[in-house]
Amino acid sequence: MPLLQVEKMSHEFGGLRAVNSYNLEIEAGQIRGLIGPNGAGKTTIFNLITGIYKPTEGDIILDGKKITGLQPHRIAAFGIGRTFQNLQLWRHMTVVEHVKLARYSRVGYGLIGAFFGTMKRQKQEADIEEMAHNLLKMVGIDHLSDQVVTNLPYGDQRRVEMARALSMEPKILLLDEPTAGMNPEELIQMMEIIRRVHKELGMAIFLIEHRLKVVMDLCQMIQTLNFGHVIAEGTPEEIQNNPKVIDAYLGRESLV
Repeated sequence: MPLLQVEKMSHEFGGLRAVNSYNLEIEAGQIRGLIGPNGAGKTTIFNLITGIYKPTEGDIILDGKKITGLQPHRIAAFGIGRTFQNLQLWRHMTVVEHVKLARYSRVGYGLIGAFFGTMKRQKQEADIEEMAHNLLKMVGIDHLSDQVVTNLPYGDQRRVEMARALSMEPKILLLDEPTAGMNPEELIQMMEIIRRVHKELGMAIFLIEHRLKVVMDLCQMIQTLNFGHVIAEGTPEEIQNNPKVIDAYLGRESLV
């Protein structure tokens, strides 16, 4: 059974069908990409999978468990982490606080531990601190752990968001345009981070990207979405040479 399976998922906004009978299978450890023109429905699919929207039709199954229609925090607890197309960071918090806060949904010391500082709390707090710094090191910003997040360059803020998503130990990581707004050097660095996360954590990754070189270099399989429909699915080579994909992107030059 695939790690993540989406079956005939559709969604409507006021009578407009934004996603139409969408199917997806992602295996454990696989990197998959989702591409398509602006307005194709890509982020809507992420929002449906993560519970921000509820599908009008269809089912979403994670590791054999049906998660369709669950609240976002429950879906995250089941094992789906994500980043957002537009940064969703807390302006007053430090880098390490972002990563630690996301982890607190998994603590087990309860109210008594919180109020009285039990040994169990001390142990878990130490573990959370170590985990946060390890993740920040993985994404290359452990030296910035005490900085307020708004003081960081945009590219580093993107790394904070990824470390925060990883702190939940997801089974699959959804990345919504992880290189958006980055300069060429930052883009190369982010691609290396994604490769490192995949290699060291063995994690399945599902990513949306407009920069097609990123998708072609990183992904094993790619879907192309247009007006809520999947018009093509295959390997990077197959997608690059698919006439429907070329037409959707208005020219072959945009696929290289």
